[in-house]
Amino acid sequence: MKHLFFFGLIAFVFTACQSEPDITENDMTSYAKIPVSYPETRTSDQVDDYHGTAVPDPYRWLEIDTAAEVESWVTTQNEVTFGYLEQIDFRDEIKERLTNLLNYPRLSSPFRAGDYYFFLKNDGLQNQSVIYFQNGLDGEPEVFIDPNTWSEEGTTAINLMGFSQDDRYVAFSIAQAGSDWRQIRVMEVATKTELSDRLDWVKFSTATWHEDGFFYSRYPEPAKGQEYSADNLYHSIFYHKLGTDQSEDQLVYRDEENPEINHYGGVSEDGRYLIMYAAPGTDGYATYYKDLEEDGDFVQLFDGYSNKNSVIHNIGTRMLVLTDIEAPKYRLIEVDVNNPAPENWKTIIPESDDLLQGASTGGGYLYANYLEKATDRYYRYNYDGSDKQEIALPGTGTASGLGGEEDDEILFYNFTSFIYPPTIFKYNVVTGQSEPFYKTELQFDPDEYEEKQVFYPSKDGTLVSMFIVHKKGLEMDGSNPTYLYGYGGFNISLTPGFKATLLVLLENDGVYAVPNLRGGGEYGEEWHQGGMLHNKQNVFDDFIAAAEYLIEEGYTSSEKLAISGGSNGGLLVGACMTQRPDLFAVAFPAVGVMDMLRYHEFTIGSAWIPEYGSSADPEHFQNLLGYSPLHNLEEGVSYPATMVTTADHDDRVVPAHSFKFAAQLQASHQGENPVLIRIETDAGHGAGKPIGKIIDEQADRWSFFFYNTDSPVKYIQG
Repeated sequence: MKHLFFFGLIAFVFTACQSEPDITENDMTSYAKIPVSYPETRTSDQVDDYHGTAVPDPYRWLEIDTAAEVESWVTTQNEVTFGYLEQIDFRDEIKERLTNLLNYPRLSSPFRAGDYYFFLKNDGLQNQSVIYFQNGLDGEPEVFIDPNTWSEEGTTAINLMGFSQDDRYVAFSIAQAGSDWRQIRVMEVATKTELSDRLDWVKFSTATWHEDGFFYSRYPEPAKGQEYSADNLYHSIFYHKLGTDQSEDQLVYRDEENPEINHYGGVSEDGRYLIMYAAPGTDGYATYYKDLEEDGDFVQLFDGYSNKNSVIHNIGTRMLVLTDIEAPKYRLIEVDVNNPAPENWKTIIPESDDLLQGASTGGGYLYANYLEKATDRYYRYNYDGSDKQEIALPGTGTASGLGGEEDDEILFYNFTSFIYPPTIFKYNVVTGQSEPFYKTELQFDPDEYEEKQVFYPSKDGTLVSMFIVHKKGLEMDGSNPTYLYGYGGFNISLTPGFKATLLVLLENDGVYAVPNLRGGGEYGEEWHQGGMLHNKQNVFDDFIAAAEYLIEEGYTSSEKLAISGGSNGGLLVGACMTQRPDLFAVAFPAVGVMDMLRYHEFTIGSAWIPEYGSSADPEHFQNLLGYSPLHNLEEGVSYPATMVTTADHDDRVVPAHSFKFAAQLQASHQGENPVLIRIETDAGHGAGKPIGKIIDEQADRWSFFFYNTDSPVKYIQG
């Protein structure tokens, strides 16, 4: 595809410490309980009938997040939460330490568009990374777009979306306050002149160019007041001609009979084909193509919706397709659009014992990205699958980003692990050799820490892998504060990655653990299916078994153990803390899917039905009710110290999930452990969050964690 980019902070550069840090220790081993008086949340007599089963929903009114009463509730809850956090005496020191840890230059991997190379750079504490460009690799970098100048609060996020075929123009997106909604604008590259084009109500889209315009996806404009909560339907592909009003855009494809299906498009690198994916949810999808050299309709290449088939490149009429058909760990095939029947498919890279998680092209070659025990491997091939060559990585960890265009001679990729800060490597296509492009000086000594991978049995005997990180020589006496993080869903893989914010935990003799739960993608489609729909309980069993393993092996104890996860991982935390409240000291369900009976009623929630099932279906209702966090809180139970986190502009997992869960938790909970909700304002599901808000939230999280596990905190200056 031609220049389809979505930026993230994918590489870090550390400045060297000028002196040894000064360390003092808070030697308290038991902190006084901070009393909490929870605000009263009114209840209603709302009861829903699900296939003959009456289910009360007393906090339904909290779903209307724009209502004055809900806004007042948010304010009151935040007053209680921040009133609690302000009484933790080391909170300011942790915030200062995080500020120091994050105050270093961060760069993204460069990519080429015409004569220019583009990259992101953050000097350290800038709320948003700045987009730079330069003429050639030896050119002088200059600012292309600085999102920090677009809002005083630093809540405007900007991403480059796609370049025109002649690389003269680039479409870029603007997101406000963390929302998934985007506005697309256009800029002339060489002059940095912004054009008049404004495209609204864009979500989950690329901007892929053809002739004098580009294809993009959008929803109809939502009703006023429901922009962040209404069900998103009729996701359609449009064509925008440069310089025209959005009202003149050509509708390219809409499925009038199936409004819940989402449609995404991308133009092939040679400009001949528009590839379209039609997805009813986050799992399987149908694949279509449209020959842009002819005046014809879309042609179905693969039907839906049982499999995943992604076109990564074409050689004339021959499509290179990454597929899981008869290959749960994926393979790469060649399909000629003139002879597309399965018996004519040609296998380019066969399925293997390891997951082929991705394939890309660049410089005239194929690049296959494998996961072996949840760590990355890269190999280069000719287009026919011959001449396999391994691309040597600097260690065991996560590599990403290798790929480019046919005429690229230099490519870039990133490598990281839990104790190896993300480093950018330059790959020479001609020689097949890599060298560091942005090599960093570190603020910490990685030799002081170790990362390992273990395997433990889950409840049903299935072996599950888990990464564990801690200081070398840490005594395994059950006293170490431990942070167990998980996700387990949507075919998403958790692989090693460096996070500067975790140093607050590790330098305080903490343990960080990340299991590869079923439902994830680490071991292929069968692993994914083992944790979805009626198998969802396997995910919770895997997570609980991980906690039990850490305790049995002496890493920690229940009194020192916290669990954390966001989005689907927030559901994970909510389910596990309701099923085993005795096992954990602290729980951090972040932006979680907590109401499994109504999640599909909001924004993009219906897209998750293939993963979870729907309460509208009798086959799935009882299963969902059995683990839905909101519906499994029991009156009189002592739950772990809990800090629910959400944001007022989260229009992916709407904040109503967290609002209702927190209200019910406060009503049900019995005991001294605090059960609070922290509601961020002018923020969304996580993407584009300003660095200032990240520091504040992380400081609150670690303060709450250390305080409620009675763990001593070292104040580290430097």
